Amino acid sequence: MSETAAPRRLALIDRDGTIIVDKVYLSDPNGIEFAPGAIEGLRLLRDAGFALALITNQSGIARGLFDVATLERIHDRLRSLLAAEALHFKAIYFCPHGPDDGCDCRKPAPGMIQSAMRDLGFAPNEVVVIGDSDADMGAAKAAGVPAVRVAAAAKSASIGAAQDFLEAARRARALLS
Repeated sequence: MSETAAPRRLALIDRDGTIIVDKVYLSDPNGIEFAPGAIEGLRLLRDAGFALALITNQSGIARGLFDVATLERIHDRLRSLLAAEALHFKAIYFCPHGPDDGCDCRKPAPGMIQSAMRDLGFAPNEVVVIGDSDADMGAAKAAGVPAVRVAAAAKSASIGAAQDFLEAARRARALLS
């Protein structure tokens, strides 16, 4: 895809267990470790005309394990690591709430997906969610968009889940081709 062409599709991507190894409440920017196939899969999506955005539940904030400033440092480091690979996110959406807070942004609620579609100018038929959890799949279903599940290294694989992010990216590309 040429650098001047506007993306035709949007991949909304979960963070922990999807593109980075799930460290359980990551609170150190230096703890970022890309999941297998993450860089290759992000490149494949970019080259196929997808805009990339991150959607991530971060209840560690509500639990007092880290603050928003720490999360911003983690995301700044993630952006820097991706920029070194000529990759970037159009936006990063996060939910700072806990599981019992009743917000509309915490996956499986569709709030982050709906915000991303509205903010970035994409319709549901132009969007795919890629994630590793039931919450990711539920948010996609609630927002009326297709989803691809990737098997996280630290979790038992779900039936039908992509073995790594590269395979998930290939499936996402095929869903919206």
